[in-house]
Amino acid sequence: MISVEDILNALWALAPVSYKETWDNVGLLLGRKHAPVRGVLVALDATAAVAAEAERLGCQLVVTHHPVIFRGDKHVTDDDPLTAAHLDFLEKGIAVISMHTNLDCAPGGVNDVLAERLGLQNCAVLEDGETAGLIRMGELPETTLPAFAAFVKSQLNCPGLRYVEGGRPVRRVAVGGGACGEYVSKVLAAGCDTLVTADIKYHEFCDAATLGLNLIDAGHFETEDPVCDLLIAKLQAAFPGLALHRSKHADCIRFL
Repeated sequence: MISVEDILNALWALAPVSYKETWDNVGLLLGRKHAPVRGVLVALDATAAVAAEAERLGCQLVVTHHPVIFRGDKHVTDDDPLTAAHLDFLEKGIAVISMHTNLDCAPGGVNDVLAERLGLQNCAVLEDGETAGLIRMGELPETTLPAFAAFVKSQLNCPGLRYVEGGRPVRRVAVGGGACGEYVSKVLAAGCDTLVTADIKYHEFCDAATLGLNLIDAGHFETEDPVCDLLIAKLQAAFPGLALHRSKHADCIRFL
């Protein structure tokens, strides 16, 4: 019988804990490591709706990107809507494993998947000479920013996106799933003309335009969700008899 620990070890092989940021919380965050697993649900977030989905599908484990415990919670009660979902998982006997910044930085992880989805070639880690790191850089045939932004929207199924023009064509692109607006100066210094990320603040858009960087905010969910397909593929290869499901729950943000 496959156990929670068996799956955790396979995920550590993909995205070692040593790759995580110091502030992060990853690994087995809810449940018993020796519990048997017949089915796994892969999702970006561990919400109450995902717990219900996992129960309906007969899954004993949920694997997420975003940590189920992250804010330094001091209690888990049904009086607190922000922690009540933890009870749903525990009471249903569903364990939760979260792979967050370690999966962002790992070779083949979140940002390599994002780079591949956007067709980048000759990809490298922003930190020169490193095999792991948060930002990926790659090349594309030259195009205009509006055309590339439309391509990003299509490839990531974005309901909408925001961008600012830096006054240059798109040729050398950096990507950072989730919130990587603080890397504007670093990707410019590395020779990039465009950055695709999410959660961009107003002043970061203004700075990028002034500095000459094309900046695209394609959405936090949309830039990270493609990694769920990778997790399913890796677990299928490691555990051929395991029932694997991709969560049907999408981004909670709506656009008018």
